[in-house]
Amino acid sequence: MRRKGWTGRLLAVVGIIVAALALLIAVLVVRTLMLKPAALATAQAPAVVAFDVDQAAQRLGQAIRFETVSHQDRSENDLSQWTAFHDWMAQSYPAFHAAAKRETVGEGALIWTWTGRNPQLQSIILMAHQDVVPASPETLSEWKTPPFSGAVVDGAVWGRGAIDDKGSLIALLEAGEALAKAGRQPERTIIVVSGHDEEVQGSGAKAVAEVLKARNIRAWFVLDEGSAIIEDHPAIKGPAALIAVAEKGYVTLKVTAKGQGGHASAPPQQTAVSTLARAITAIEGKAWPLRYDGPTREGLRELAPYAPFSTRLFLANDWLFGGVLAKQLASNPSAAAGMHTTIAPTMLTGSPKENVLPQTASVWINYRIAPGGSVQSVLDRAKAATKGLPVEITAEGGGRDPSPISSSQSDAYRYLATALGQEAPATPIAPSLMIAGSDSRSLVSVADYVYRFAPNRFHMGELGMVHGVNEHMTLDNLERNIRFYARLMAGEAHAN
Repeated sequence: MRRKGWTGRLLAVVGIIVAALALLIAVLVVRTLMLKPAALATAQAPAVVAFDVDQAAQRLGQAIRFETVSHQDRSENDLSQWTAFHDWMAQSYPAFHAAAKRETVGEGALIWTWTGRNPQLQSIILMAHQDVVPASPETLSEWKTPPFSGAVVDGAVWGRGAIDDKGSLIALLEAGEALAKAGRQPERTIIVVSGHDEEVQGSGAKAVAEVLKARNIRAWFVLDEGSAIIEDHPAIKGPAALIAVAEKGYVTLKVTAKGQGGHASAPPQQTAVSTLARAITAIEGKAWPLRYDGPTREGLRELAPYAPFSTRLFLANDWLFGGVLAKQLASNPSAAAGMHTTIAPTMLTGSPKENVLPQTASVWINYRIAPGGSVQSVLDRAKAATKGLPVEITAEGGGRDPSPISSSQSDAYRYLATALGQEAPATPIAPSLMIAGSDSRSLVSVADYVYRFAPNRFHMGELGMVHGVNEHMTLDNLERNIRFYARLMAGEAHAN
């Protein structure tokens, strides 16, 4: 009798477990099936104004030939290139320059102000920077065309800055020129901002922000470079337009170890280099954990209805599978970077000769700070990790905290999404986190929302050309950019 009672209780427990599992599975499946994709535009809307993309491509090529290269050592910059580029823009886009007032701020940042026909509406700030990074001499032989040729070959404009960021700047000017020539005044005042040193420190954008604040300007939103349309988004196995609603912070820590100098034939137990190595290992050993939250989670939830069922099941039930999703995403460096503060040792100094013990050895560690973190928290964490080691840690250049997160539920975001949907139909749109930096961070104080996006279509494998070899803008992307910016400038009354 006792055995039968025990067996009965066991069967009852098993029954409860089976029922609970069945209920859990049912909940997971129902939540997955409840995800419905948003209604997407099925066809591209007509352009708001006519323009010649072939002529635009030629002008982008000319813009690339101005070598507005920002070097880390500012004394190496050829400032005459910026002056010539400014003169060329005024000559190449006369209608826009007649309609919009242009100002130079600081050493070379530009502001164009095109007064809208409805002064009651907040202005829109559209941004694109003038400067580019150098082309590495070691890679020149790998370029399809010389990096500053601006050649139009195989349906694309080739050269440094084609994507980052002269492509956007020229598209903005082309859109403004076409609208102005057609006698079209924007609905809202359009402010175009172009920093001259985004690639090094962004002092131009900071100066522009001070000017706009002094004028009590409070824009509806800022749109700058950042994200794009990814043709082969890994989560949905298809295209997705990612609008960055925030960007990570930035700081570089210099870690210096001291040691006994002298001849390498009689080294002490610990050298400056070995102490430094221990410090690097300790800092990397105290990495930030992956967190499936913030814009990364929000964006994937938006894309979930378009994913294969197995992926959708996990995304729809991230309350249960968040840890699993974080581990899966971690296999992609870009995806992993969106879920935590990253640590990247980049530069080292030590002895000037292989048989000399250095008295000091240093490493520079670059951090990209996730939302919720700060420069101070990075510094505190590094010092805690190296406690007990004879090293000195300082923040180079001060750094910057992550930007605020702009809402993806705002009217401004919907306005962008509407314009984007008209230019990229059948493409899901989702918020994202920009893991790099942009000039837009300096304009947070003068706008309700700040977004980072340009409607370029890229495959994942093409993203390496930005700051890399064979940077180019396809004519298809250039045309889409011009149409998109013209649509934003022209305005739509129902989008208020």
